Amino acid sequence: MGILSGNPKNEPMHYGEVYSIWIAYSGCKAMVAEYQTLLNHAGDRDLQELLKEAIEMSKSDSRELEGYLKEHGVYLPPAPAERPKADLEDIPAGAKFYDQEIGAKISLDIAAGLVACSQAMGMSIREDIGMMFERMHTKKAQLGLKALRLNKEKGWLIPPPLHLAVPEEE
Repeated sequence: MGILSGNPKNEPMHYGEVYSIWIAYSGCKAMVAEYQTLLNHAGDRDLQELLKEAIEMSKSDSRELEGYLKEHGVYLPPAPAERPKADLEDIPAGAKFYDQEIGAKISLDIAAGLVACSQAMGMSIREDIGMMFERMHTKKAQLGLKALRLNKEKGWLIPPPLHLAVPEEE
């Protein structure tokens, strides 16, 4: 038996695993506050539902991540307070985020989260931690597909330049 064989819960975390969990926890807490704020700005019902799903996913993920940090005596990073509900009509036009901007922001956050989860999976030597980040990756990928479909359906997606020219054969 090697030093890191047996029940993963009894194995120490290495510094990369600790940092990955710590930064993911911090990101989840920030996403809750950010998406609660954006929910106040969203006018589209489908977008509101997507934001609510993202908030619940972030809350669930942060609870799991918090368990690892506390179990190993790692202090929790500071987290922003949850945001109160506000009336969309009370937000001035110059201070408001628009639905298209919110849709793009969610897509950007999901893409960054997928990369972070992949990196954490790749550096993990504890199987339970790697699997936790794999579950989070899968949930983010599913949410990303919903965001992509929503952005397409609403006409909010701004595609990069499309490559349409096909070179002629000589």
